[in-house]
Amino acid sequence: MPSPSDPSSPESASDSSASTTPENAPESGLESAPGDHDAGPGGNRLLWLLALVAVGFALLRPISPSEWLRLIDWQTMGALTGLLAITQGVERSGVLQGAARALLARTGTGRQLALVLCAVAAVLAALVTNDVSLFLLVPLTRELAAQAHLPLARLVALEALAVNAGSSLTPIGNPQNLYLWHRSGESFGGFIAMMGPSVGVMLVLLIVTILITMPRTPITIAPARRKTPTQPRLLALSVALFLGFVLSLELRQWVPALAVVMAVYAIWYRQVLLRLDWALLATFALMFVDLHQLVALPQVAGLLERLPLDQPLPAYLVAIVSSQLISNVPATLLLAEHMPHLAVLAVGVNVGGFGFVLGSMANLIALRLARVPGGLAEFHRISLPFLLVCAVLVGWLVL
Repeated sequence: MPSPSDPSSPESASDSSASTTPENAPESGLESAPGDHDAGPGGNRLLWLLALVAVGFALLRPISPSEWLRLIDWQTMGALTGLLAITQGVERSGVLQGAARALLARTGTGRQLALVLCAVAAVLAALVTNDVSLFLLVPLTRELAAQAHLPLARLVALEALAVNAGSSLTPIGNPQNLYLWHRSGESFGGFIAMMGPSVGVMLVLLIVTILITMPRTPITIAPARRKTPTQPRLLALSVALFLGFVLSLELRQWVPALAVVMAVYAIWYRQVLLRLDWALLATFALMFVDLHQLVALPQVAGLLERLPLDQPLPAYLVAIVSSQLISNVPATLLLAEHMPHLAVLAVGVNVGGFGFVLGSMANLIALRLARVPGGLAEFHRISLPFLLVCAVLVGWLVL
C-alpha cells in the first residue's frame, strides 16, 4: 500500500494533481494522460505480503495448480476486471476534470463537499453495491482534490466509510448481505427493516466524523494550467459498456460481458488496457487463495466449535473480529454455518467492514483507486476509531 505522508497538506494534494496532466495525443504512446496514476513507492506491499503467505501455504499444505485456481472467485475477479477497465475509460475521456470544476464551483467548503460526496456514495452503495459506488466516485474525488488542494486521502477514507454504511442497508448493497438475505428467507423490505437501526447508527456516526475531520474553510480552486481535451466518443462508449456490464452481472453473464469490454477497448482504445491496475487484480486473486487456505485449517474449525456462537453478544463480537482478520465476505461464509442468529451475523460483519483495511474489500478498492501517499495511514486514523465507537453503539442500541 502507499507509503505514509501527511495527506492533508497542500504539498500532498499537489502531488496527487501531478497525475492529471492533459493528454496531448490520442491513444498513442505512454505519455501522461487523465487516468495515468503511479502507485508510488511501496504501492504493492500488500501484494508481496499475500504472495509470501501463499508460498507459506504451498509449503505447509501442498495442493495441485488446478486446486489453487479453484480457490479464486472468478466471478468476482471478472466483475472487478471489467469495472476497472471501464473506470479507466471514463478517466481517460477527460470528462472528470470538467465535472470536478463544476462541482467545486457550487460547493462552499471542504466539509460541505465531503457531506455531498459521502451522501451520494452511501445512496449509490445501497442501490448498486459498494464497489460500483467507489468506481464511480473515487476518480471524481481525485480530480476534486487535485483542483482544490483538498485532503484526498481523508476524503477517500470517508467515502469508504460511507459505502460500507450505505451498502449495509439493502440485500443488494454488498455480497455478504445478498448471501444472508437468500439464506434467511427474509423479504426485501424485511431485510431493510432488520438492518435499519444499525445502519442509522453508522450514518449518524459518519456525519459526526465528517464534522470532526473536515474543516469549514472555503474551497479555493487552483487555476487551470490548460484546458484538458475530452474524448466524447470514449466517454459514451464507456458509459454504454458500464450499463451493459452491470446488467450482465445481474444476469450472471459475466464471462461474455467481460469479453466484450476487453475486446472493445483492445480494438479501439488499447491505452485503457495498458493502464489497467493489474496489480490490484493480482492482490485480490491472492487474497482468495490465502483466505480459503486459512479457513480450511482444522484449527480454525476446532476454534469455531468451542466458541459460544449461539449467544448474540459473543456472536456479534466474533463476526466483527473475524471480519477484521479475513474480510467480511469470507467471515460471513465461514460463520453462517455456525451461527443460528443470522441477523446478528449480518450486523456484525457489516460493522466489521470498518476498522482495518482488510475488513472490507471495498476499503482496498478505495485506497487503490485513490493512489495517494499516506492513504493507508490516514484511512486507519479515521476508520479504527470509527469501528470502536460504532461497535459499542450498535451493540448497545441494536442488539
